[in-house]
Amino acid sequence: MGKKKKDTMELRFYEVPQNEYVLALLGDSWIRDYGHDESNLHFHNLMEIGYCKHGTGELILNEESKPYEPAMVSIIPQNYPHVTISDSDSGPSFWEYLFFDPMVMIQELYPDNPVVQKKILQMVNQKALFFHEWENPGVSVLVKMIMDEMRQKKKRFHECVRGLMTALFAELLRMCENDIAEDEIRKKTGVSQITPALEYVRNEYANNIRVEELAKASHMSETHFRRVFESYMNMSPMDYINLMRVQKACDIMKKTNDSMDVVAQKVGFTTTSTFNRNFKKYLNTSPYQWKISPENYERKLLNYNISALKGW
Repeated sequence: MGKKKKDTMELRFYEVPQNEYVLALLGDSWIRDYGHDESNLHFHNLMEIGYCKHGTGELILNEESKPYEPAMVSIIPQNYPHVTISDSDSGPSFWEYLFFDPMVMIQELYPDNPVVQKKILQMVNQKALFFHEWENPGVSVLVKMIMDEMRQKKKRFHECVRGLMTALFAELLRMCENDIAEDEIRKKTGVSQITPALEYVRNEYANNIRVEELAKASHMSETHFRRVFESYMNMSPMDYINLMRVQKACDIMKKTNDSMDVVAQKVGFTTTSTFNRNFKKYLNTSPYQWKISPENYERKLLNYNISALKGW
């Protein structure tokens, strides 16, 4: 089973349901032939935890191929390129997933300390983790308990999930701290070259961002950075920045009644007219019309050069 070559990446958006800590993708609908109808690596706006219940294949993490089998756990950071490819000879695989925003957990664990929050977020987003259940039974048990709580949704399941997620995130921090020295010396290749730029945009989208700053974060000249970025993302750095701003604007409009002027300012557009122009570019409608019918987000979001999808 050879490594599958990837040239560009797909951006997939997920949303944690309101008043919950995780989005759980569970059940028989996730028994499928993974990867055979895909041409690209993809990455998510949320952290992904996967548990393999059945099947074999390979999990490509950035440009490293890892074989998988039942009772294996994957923990994949935000903005981390990956794809699952099931073994066609052994039939469909069965994975179940949890998605969550690590910053929510970080802010609860380290309130009123933005410096520590930023440091922790960078640490947990630094590398993907992939292991057999028996290699880390504590984490594996917590993952399965959270999945069971989300599957059954018994009385007080919100409180149970909150406690379990806190314990799971603490275990994740331990794992990351153990691996950080190795990760710091690992040479970055392939799409991981632009991961610092993707992280920079995710953290600073509301501010004025220059391409020169993204190149510096990725330790490249600006000319080389532009070439590498466009080869993987199939869009310019500035288009990606504005795409992220539009996505964040959609989140704000769903959750607040802020005026369009305020939304534009919150996500980093200098003028409302610039916000309107970019919103229409990506969604083919105005912010006002989108807010009236937010289901357009599900159907149209970011149908641009990069294939940005609303989940699977």
